[in-house]
Amino acid sequence: MRIATWNVNSITARLPRLLAWLESSGTDVVCLQELKCSAEAFPAEQLRELGYEAVVNASGRWNGVAVLSRVGLADPVVGLPGGPPFDGGQEARAAAATCGGVRVWSVYVPNGREVGHPHFAYKLEWLAALRKAAEPDAAGELPFAVLGDFNVAPTDDDVWDISRFDGATHVTDAERAALAALRDAGLADVMPRPLKYDHPFTYWDYRELGFPKNRGMRIDLVCGNAPFQSAVQDAYVDREERKGKGASDHAPVVVDLEP
Repeated sequence: MRIATWNVNSITARLPRLLAWLESSGTDVVCLQELKCSAEAFPAEQLRELGYEAVVNASGRWNGVAVLSRVGLADPVVGLPGGPPFDGGQEARAAAATCGGVRVWSVYVPNGREVGHPHFAYKLEWLAALRKAAEPDAAGELPFAVLGDFNVAPTDDDVWDISRFDGATHVTDAERAALAALRDAGLADVMPRPLKYDHPFTYWDYRELGFPKNRGMRIDLVCGNAPFQSAVQDAYVDREERKGKGASDHAPVVVDLEP
């Protein structure tokens, strides 16, 4: 089974590339983030024509996540159970389903904006709620993973130049501790394994030739429980999909599981 996560940065803008990638990549389950569309505008019919069912959490211009599957889609959950509100409401940042015997969550962790901002405190609260919601599945026998844009670089090596991030979000001790709490709950990052690139970044800013200069960050993660980890055969960042006109600023992260 091939599972991927991809922040598409607007499914409307990226739809031709998404459809082409689904056809060429052989991916069975895809967790999408930053849909930037309403539920009504989600392209369910075009995806269904390729054989994909979807569980969607979308509310309009910002945020939005989905799980696409061509191997079945059961027990869907829309929203993060126990998730904190922001500006008086729940944001569209989480969705889950069981696909082909694997339980997955697609998450779009709050950015945090800047240290000290209310959105930064919200980010930490959201990650704490994610840990609590994930704990039962993390401890279960079914392969389970949380996939998505975590907006946290796990280590200094996961950014192109740590000196450029002094005092910024994504690399603070508080954010990394909140991410590490997921590991304490039984979820481990699948990417620390031999890879084609020394620094397998997943995001590059559109500005200042971020991608050509490989000035990136690894913030799109796949965190799996022990049964999921034991089934992993390969994991990689599909850098090719970040190239060319009309690309998202994120690349897909792909994980192959044994049958």
